[in-house]
Amino acid sequence: MKILMLNYEYPPIGGGAGKAHQNLVREYSRVPELEVDILTAAETPLFRRETIEDNITIYRLGLHKKNRHYWRKREVLEWLFKANRLYKTLVAQKQYDLVHSFFAFPSGYLCLQTAGRIPYLVSLRGSDVPGFNVRLKLDYVLLKNLFHRIWRNADAVIANSQGLADLARSFEPAVDIGVICNGVDTDTFSPPAQRSFSGRIRLVTACRLIARKRIDLLIDAVSNIIRKGIDVELNIVGDGNLRKELESVADRLEISDRVHFHGLVEYNKMPEVYQQNHLFLMSSAHEGMSNAMLEALACGLPVITTPCEGVNELISDNGIVVKESQSHDIAEAVCGLVQNPANYDRMAAAARQKALQFSWTPVAQKYIDLYRQIIQKKWS
Repeated sequence: MKILMLNYEYPPIGGGAGKAHQNLVREYSRVPELEVDILTAAETPLFRRETIEDNITIYRLGLHKKNRHYWRKREVLEWLFKANRLYKTLVAQKQYDLVHSFFAFPSGYLCLQTAGRIPYLVSLRGSDVPGFNVRLKLDYVLLKNLFHRIWRNADAVIANSQGLADLARSFEPAVDIGVICNGVDTDTFSPPAQRSFSGRIRLVTACRLIARKRIDLLIDAVSNIIRKGIDVELNIVGDGNLRKELESVADRLEISDRVHFHGLVEYNKMPEVYQQNHLFLMSSAHEGMSNAMLEALACGLPVITTPCEGVNELISDNGIVVKESQSHDIAEAVCGLVQNPANYDRMAAAARQKALQFSWTPVAQKYIDLYRQIIQKKWS
């Protein structure tokens, strides 16, 4: 099968969707019957073509990007303009059996141009679902009709969690939204040989520092926990346009010595980061399915999170979903675990067991099976 994959975010650019795509491609590299081309973006204005495996080729379109983890609208439009030209060239030169688009927009717009000739699959990742990102509220209104066309003409639309699928159905009830969850590499991400839940309690979160992640709630929660007499620190991994503002929040609360901004951490060093901490916190307003949460669970970290998409699949006896998205609720949940180490130990063991249910190998196989179904239906 010849597959063209589209994603304007692919490591080192982007966040969870890019990492998920990269892990999926790693699985595809082990399947000789697949020939995969990836059309994505580069950090610099230079175009690059990379052959990473015998059956995997990446085309990176050069962009004038300012920040690898934050997209300005002009950058999205630049990618779309350049990708449109290369997309037409690739589909003219190669006989693809299917196009797989990560994100309904902007990537899915390219598929729409060849709808009816080349079947396409859309993987919804979050921000491409109206209602997901407050920052894109006006964009959702302006692009509403285009989104409807992209979704309705797709041969399959897949969300990465049931919660995201529900949000997608509220926008487009006429389209059957399937679900294929994210995965995690449970060999790379594993618990430390020993972790003692004592002394200073180390909390960690890993994400882009953008408004939707609501990191200010976590910083305020740390202030509340300290006032209760618990020795705690928060380790924030990631970067984004709100970093300076969040550093100011920690300064204002006089806890800058307990809130550590680590910036971007290389992916191969992330297992050690999780292993060195006690609890994983997440305060997102919306998620598709958090890759960072899956990685933390695989490293045996109980999770304390606000309600959002993907949580129902991942959190049961291995963490706490606070009832309200308030800093004091997060603080109370942390304090409750600190006061009950036995419960913490049970959650830590359950965290690892939950992660083992989400290997990338079966996730990739589900997509491959879906490719076959779509292609067979096209030619039947």
